[in-house]
Amino acid sequence: MSSITLKSLTKKYAKDRNILNQLNLEIEDKEFLVLLGPSGCGKSTLLQMIAGIEEVTEGEVFIGQTCVNDVEPKDRGVAMVFQNYALYPHMTVFENMAYGLKIQKVKKEERKKRIEAAAEILQITPLLKRYPNQLSGGQKQRVAIGRAIVKEPKVFLMDEPLSNLDAKLRNEMRIEIKKLHERLNSTFIYVTHDQVEAVTLGDRIAIMKDGEFRQIGTPLEIIDCPADMFVASFISSPPINYVNAKLTKEDGSVFVEIDGASWEITMPLQLTGMSFGDEVIAGIRPEHCFIANENEHGLLMEVLFTEIIGTDVLLHLQYKNQSFLLKKNLDQLYEKGQKIKVGIHADKFNLFHKSTEKNLRVYE
Repeated sequence: MSSITLKSLTKKYAKDRNILNQLNLEIEDKEFLVLLGPSGCGKSTLLQMIAGIEEVTEGEVFIGQTCVNDVEPKDRGVAMVFQNYALYPHMTVFENMAYGLKIQKVKKEERKKRIEAAAEILQITPLLKRYPNQLSGGQKQRVAIGRAIVKEPKVFLMDEPLSNLDAKLRNEMRIEIKKLHERLNSTFIYVTHDQVEAVTLGDRIAIMKDGEFRQIGTPLEIIDCPADMFVASFISSPPINYVNAKLTKEDGSVFVEIDGASWEITMPLQLTGMSFGDEVIAGIRPEHCFIANENEHGLLMEVLFTEIIGTDVLLHLQYKNQSFLLKKNLDQLYEKGQKIKVGIHADKFNLFHKSTEKNLRVYE
């Protein structure tokens, strides 16, 4: 079993505040979990604590049923892929991939067998006799991943492995890593600050801020029902719109009212401590809006400029004293200063408490 369990995991340096604070998480065997968050949130530190590179201040790390707090990194059954490749420049690709196996005293015939198998999976067989300075960035990253594969670990730990690659290579390598996970059938924990990587790769995503988990869930759950405004903003491209709104009730139905227009809310809400008539913040993703006709509810806005993105168009709009984004198919161009009515899909609203910034919506 290569499940991982974190129990009240805390990391503190000297008298500084907690870098990680009482983290609890269960990662299932063969799961692909992504740790997502801004720089400095503690995600790389957490990965290194699982690997054994960083010591645990408080709490426990379990791999399978075994607490590994006092187990040496080489004996934990994990392999780590770093951002900077960390290849030995004086060794060939084959020698780089073999080095860890030599340390583990794996026999020469077995080393060769594992390296050839990993090279075939990663399509780097023709590169085995080359040196790192003869490789492209993408090839170096494949070698670094291959060096991890040959160890046949229970768990793969990846710390922003694609951040040094250009956009095209990143796209290609994302697909390769996803295929690799399916083929190896191992547990992967992947650190990134890139939401596209997180959504593309993860079975689940754990979003971190200031050493704590803000939300853990599937990509669909987090996109559809973010736990709070930080999560909603962090995992939103293009950026989510925020508009002041009010909750009302009429004939037993709940409505959200914005500037005189109202939409019935049919999804369940957690309204403990709130009253109808209270102000809330409506979170509206650009792709959940549309150009409304005169008979539909909507908000009157003015076009600032139009941004064409492939087959879509992103309208930059002015709504009262704030900007607003609307994303739609490229079926019509809009001129600066043009007035349009923006409709909103009522089943896509996220409503946030004004002071706590928590989502009032209950995910189903």
